[in-house]
Amino acid sequence: MQSPRSKKDVQSLNGKLAALTRFLSRAADSALPFFHTLKGCLSKKDFIWTDEAERAFQDVKAFLKELPALTAPIPGETLTVYLTASSEAIISVLISDRGKTQMSVYFVSKVLQDGEVNYPAMEKLIYALVHTARLLRQYFQTHPIQVFTDQPIKHVLTRPEISGRMAKWAIELGEHGITFLLRHSVKGQVIADFLVELPSDMIKQGETTVTRRGMDEFWKLYTDGASSEEGAGLGILLVSPNGEEITYAIRLKFAASNNEAEYEALISSLSLAKSIDVRQLTAYVDSQLVASQLNGNFEARDTSMQKYLELTKALTNTFTTFEVKQIHRNRNKKADALSKLASLLYDHFTKKVMVEVLERKSTEEDTLMATITTEEECWMTPFIKYLADGTFPEDKLQAHRIQMRAPMYYFKNGILYRKSFTEPYLRCVGPAQTKEIIRGMHEGACSTHSGYRMIVSRIKRMGYFWPHMYRDTYDLIVNCEACQIHAPVNRSPRRNMIPIHAAWSFCKWGIDIIGPFPRGVGNVNS
Repeated sequence: MQSPRSKKDVQSLNGKLAALTRFLSRAADSALPFFHTLKGCLSKKDFIWTDEAERAFQDVKAFLKELPALTAPIPGETLTVYLTASSEAIISVLISDRGKTQMSVYFVSKVLQDGEVNYPAMEKLIYALVHTARLLRQYFQTHPIQVFTDQPIKHVLTRPEISGRMAKWAIELGEHGITFLLRHSVKGQVIADFLVELPSDMIKQGETTVTRRGMDEFWKLYTDGASSEEGAGLGILLVSPNGEEITYAIRLKFAASNNEAEYEALISSLSLAKSIDVRQLTAYVDSQLVASQLNGNFEARDTSMQKYLELTKALTNTFTTFEVKQIHRNRNKKADALSKLASLLYDHFTKKVMVEVLERKSTEEDTLMATITTEEECWMTPFIKYLADGTFPEDKLQAHRIQMRAPMYYFKNGILYRKSFTEPYLRCVGPAQTKEIIRGMHEGACSTHSGYRMIVSRIKRMGYFWPHMYRDTYDLIVNCEACQIHAPVNRSPRRNMIPIHAAWSFCKWGIDIIGPFPRGVGNVNS
């Protein structure tokens, strides 16, 4: 096959490539130089066959000599989707796992047009999945689909704050049984060629993607504690790898020495870094005692210092990499200023900066009034398995329900939460705790034996949730013995009283009108 020599030859070549799109793993990306050749070509004189187009033409000819073998999927088997995107094209491949090998089922490619070229990298990948689901709808509706990717597509689609076209795509993909898994290794050579052949320019300069790379880099932590006659305060400065600073001040409501304040500042800052999922942390403190005890150079002899040291080491073990260094006070000016302001100028300082107040020492054990335990098997189990591992129930209808409702739940640190648009996240509880919570709200201390609607409202304000809250609360309150004994007794009749009129006049006095009485002798009334 000779190289195209006219505009008509290029158009014919593009038509042939479009017919072979299913068999070509990079049809759209390979045809881009041909499209650029036709751009602006209005007459025969404007036609220019560039070197880039010639190289792309030779690559297509070489690829057509060794086309991959496609296979038909078995009914009910799980199919795998790989996604990739370049600056001007999106491409995907549908794979069937056959033992230790992966066989191609369908290749999908599309050239981005107009505003689609300006989509961020993450939106291009999601758009590739949406386009694949539209084109291969028959496969997506009859087979379980697994999407292997190294990008957090699932996290982006399940965020409650998404809007616009992302929200439309999330709803459109929600009807299919799609599971997102992390891509580790590639088995088939065809898939390796599919992923390697495309350039890695999908992430342009200035584009932002949702990744956890920032959490895996080193963060810097500066802490300081100040103690005086007027009180004690803590200053915390957390610096991200990008240079963003997080300032925090804490007021101690108990007496503490300088060393105890230094430890309190370090413990509070480690808890703060842990709450935002920091993995690698370097702490800078100006206390020689704290730095030397954590590094093993000094020994903690005081009982109070021993407790602080044990608690601090337990928190440092939760990080992937942790290091503590002693610095001069001149390099810790910001944290030192925060600690002094929190300890001395507390009333005025709270008007400008959020200040937390610690009621007791970190080494003191908390007294819990009630413990919420997670049950082994309950209504939360399918949601936890899906959010944690992406595992669906065996029942297809139940699996579809779980997938549709899962975006309204959030799983972290072994606890399932219910999301809300206007309220904080609510902790989900099982059937064993629901009765205790309802009784505590209805019959507990300072309770007023309110109605079931008021009880449910109070339970939500306390931060708990479970399905059928109104029904369970109503069933339990109806059988409350105290409510039945002390409730006001309604003695009014069930129905309104209806007055009954007499059928005959004067009948209630036994009088009947029979007409005028006859007159007797002498015209006397008888």
